[in-house]
Amino acid sequence: MDRTTSSPLVGHPTQQHVTSKLKRSPSPSLLRDNMDQPENTTTSPDKSTRSSFSSVREVDSDFAQSFTSTKVSSYSKLSEEVVDDLPSPPAMATQTQFIPPVTQPNSRLHGCWFPAVAADGFQGWKQIGVKGRQASKSYGDLQALKIVWSTPVTPIKKKDPERPSPGQSTIEKLPTEILGQIIDHLVLDVPPNGVSARNVDLMSLLLTSRTLHSATLNALYKNITIPHSRIFRKFLSHISQNQELGTIVRRLDFSHFNPTTLFSTASERATTRNLTPETLMQCLELTPFLREFLAQEYIEDELDAKVLRKLFFGLDRLQGIDFCGCSSGAFKNAFQSILLSDWPEALSISRLSLHKCITLPSSVFETLLPRLGNLTHLDLAGTRVTNAALQSIPHNAKITHLNLSKCKLLTADAVIDFLANHPAVKGLELLSLGVDARSHQLLDEDDLTKLIPILPQSLRSLSLKGSKMASSHINLLRPLTKHLEELALGRRLKISDIDRLFIPDEDESGDINEQLEWDPHSLKYLDLSDYTSAELDLITLFGRNTSIMKKFSAPLEVIEVTDDLYPRLAKSPVVKQLGWTVTENGSRAWLVRLHDPEDGPRDSGLRYWKMGASFWGMRKIPVACAEVGGMYGSYMFKRKL
Repeated sequence: MDRTTSSPLVGHPTQQHVTSKLKRSPSPSLLRDNMDQPENTTTSPDKSTRSSFSSVREVDSDFAQSFTSTKVSSYSKLSEEVVDDLPSPPAMATQTQFIPPVTQPNSRLHGCWFPAVAADGFQGWKQIGVKGRQASKSYGDLQALKIVWSTPVTPIKKKDPERPSPGQSTIEKLPTEILGQIIDHLVLDVPPNGVSARNVDLMSLLLTSRTLHSATLNALYKNITIPHSRIFRKFLSHISQNQELGTIVRRLDFSHFNPTTLFSTASERATTRNLTPETLMQCLELTPFLREFLAQEYIEDELDAKVLRKLFFGLDRLQGIDFCGCSSGAFKNAFQSILLSDWPEALSISRLSLHKCITLPSSVFETLLPRLGNLTHLDLAGTRVTNAALQSIPHNAKITHLNLSKCKLLTADAVIDFLANHPAVKGLELLSLGVDARSHQLLDEDDLTKLIPILPQSLRSLSLKGSKMASSHINLLRPLTKHLEELALGRRLKISDIDRLFIPDEDESGDINEQLEWDPHSLKYLDLSDYTSAELDLITLFGRNTSIMKKFSAPLEVIEVTDDLYPRLAKSPVVKQLGWTVTENGSRAWLVRLHDPEDGPRDSGLRYWKMGASFWGMRKIPVACAEVGGMYGSYMFKRKL
């Protein structure tokens, strides 16, 4: 949930005016999908579709890098208890038992209920109307009335002279911006778990007063998560009937979307036509103030040329777009077709992710990047971006997050020149230049010698994974470790070389000035996954003369290792003796320092530059402040690069 970027609605009716024009109670049913509950949700996807959804979410536990990974998005596991967000009626205090008559034991006509209390789901005989009147009262009612036949007269409550009149309470007088921030804290950005209902407090607030109703609608409709096509259909139906609701929407999030949740085959999904290019285009037309559009590979075929043209040219306030993993032929053709359009000189987009859009041609980047003068977040991992396209980024951009990992068309000289001389990257906070050394190399020893000294002090996360490093680079990296929190190292270093990042060198002459003037490092995460099980010297890493695993290497908390080391480390008693544990997710594994309660509360890992993620070692740059989950969680924390 993006609480930091919310702002009052500008250029459209106020929330009070919006509320007055809404039809009767449209909002609670947005989160309730009882009528659309699928008859069979256990069917497996057909062979023509992707084999798994691979939803990944961070887990709040005593140590970092602990995830839940499922084949189906947790937002899609709907049940009657989950989707009903309104509180259920109070249950009767006593259970019932039917006593059959002695003479006719098989009869359900004669006999009686004992005790005479309502059965499960039945709220008393008085609910049975006879010609519009209540015919009788049940035992439960009599018990509540202390065994009296007539309903007691409700005492007249005296009005408290200090009680404010309707609409004049203190909370209702707060400015809309502040009231919205308060209600945002009630929004649960967690998936339903089959037991607890979601956002019950918000449902109650809708019935409190007009002022709170208006502010609550803003909280409900500001960020819309679409886990499957029926939720999208219901949402589209609501904003079609009440177009004022569409003006509230700021984010459309398809990162949890799973097309196989409700339908087992692609033909069934095509027949329902819940989410199609036409309905998606209609949705974008009804959400004119959209700021963030989060897509992924499961809706790539719905992103046709008209939808892309609307996103880039028709939404003036759109700031963040994420096309993570979209690489189908239809998506590629749609993008190529809009290149022939008349593009404006500048676009409003400031955060763009084309992470793993591997099929897009270089012409897309050469057309798009020169028009992003507001750019702050750019993720081009695995794409065909060229040196010329990179240099074409406007100089007035202020890029803080840049991911160029596995961009095989970029050359080392061009990247170094861009980072050294382009004014748009002087305030970088996250930089990833990682590659898979088995298939590609971007930076060799000489390139790193030129690159490391020019990196800005604003940097908090740096990935040099896959580069060819030498022991001489440790002296160049040491100044960076005083402000870096994440560092991914390249190949060919020894454990003794890496250890020098955490302790000063011993002076042979006995001069201890360097040790006295030593500034402690700030590293929380160290990536050593470039080293295979045969290359990583575990004996030295866990040895007595190495400081990396010792307690005084704090604040170092997470060390990433190659996943083939996980079985060995999980069985090793030395890991636990040194105060560490091992965890893994997908194709990644980590050594995680165990938290000592005597050291105070554990660092949650939340940082402003992570935009909602808690754990360390993101492979993908987020474009919206939100909790990590769904396909984005898989790309961030489950895959190597």
